[in-house]
Amino acid sequence: MSARTAPVSRIAIVGVGQVGGAVAYALILGSVASELLLVDVKADLRDCQVRDLSDVVYSHNSSTRVRSATYDEAGQCDIVVVTAGSKYSPGETSMQHMYRNIGILRNAVTGMKPFSPSTILIVVANPVDLLSSLALELSGLPPSQVIGSGTFLDSVRLRGLVADKIGIAPSSIDLYVLGMHGERQVAAWSTATVDGFSIDKAVPAESLNRNALADECKHKSQSIFRVKGATPYGIGAVVLSLCSSILLDKHEVRPVSHFQPEFGCFFSLPVILGRGGIISTIALPLAVDERAKIADSAEVLRDTLARIRENQ
Repeated sequence: MSARTAPVSRIAIVGVGQVGGAVAYALILGSVASELLLVDVKADLRDCQVRDLSDVVYSHNSSTRVRSATYDEAGQCDIVVVTAGSKYSPGETSMQHMYRNIGILRNAVTGMKPFSPSTILIVVANPVDLLSSLALELSGLPPSQVIGSGTFLDSVRLRGLVADKIGIAPSSIDLYVLGMHGERQVAAWSTATVDGFSIDKAVPAESLNRNALADECKHKSQSIFRVKGATPYGIGAVVLSLCSSILLDKHEVRPVSHFQPEFGCFFSLPVILGRGGIISTIALPLAVDERAKIADSAEVLRDTLARIRENQ
């Protein structure tokens, strides 16, 4: 990762628990912003994180300043990263947990309004596609400026799993996980390449159990979450990559969750990221069955959003 510093740029992190703290740590080491603003409803936690992370700044000689901030201040930053969410309570159902996180997101986004017209909003909290869809409605920002972390981390994971199997560097593998993050995500094997060559031609079919690898990728977060309660380091690295792509106007291709006009909701497909957020989308030549699975998952999300709006 380049250590170049974007000129006079500010990133706010809303929610500074395990995930928010790891995101802040990665951003400090990456030195992509001039100032890092931490926001949390728990003021003691927020201020302690500032003190702890300041030691990282001093020891790393980072050019990033870390400080506590309010929701109003966060809404005026170049990038706002929303990691705020709740842990499962004993006996809580998935639906109850989802509505609790919706409430947290609504309070956070409403508290930051009105946003600066140039703010880029990155949603990390789960369920990321649903919350990103709601964040667009609540924020009033253009669709190009609201992004969910989506399946970026899943894509990185799957490339790593394939790389381990065939004994090649992950950077030589181009393979995306797309659609809705979670149980319905789709591994796009039809467009996968190894050093520019189709994976079908570059790798013997018998050397890769594609279904097993995709399933392992899909459930890796759950296995970590059951023990740690969060998956902070992987998402911290992913957010650093996204912020770097945006602030340094790199025009890199990333599989992130973004608004899909055809379906009226968010899910992940590759986009080009730059200073304005999503610069353009990439039309992948996906297989028919891959497109169908992505469309089916989008329909499920659209129905869920409709029910949520009815209950508001």
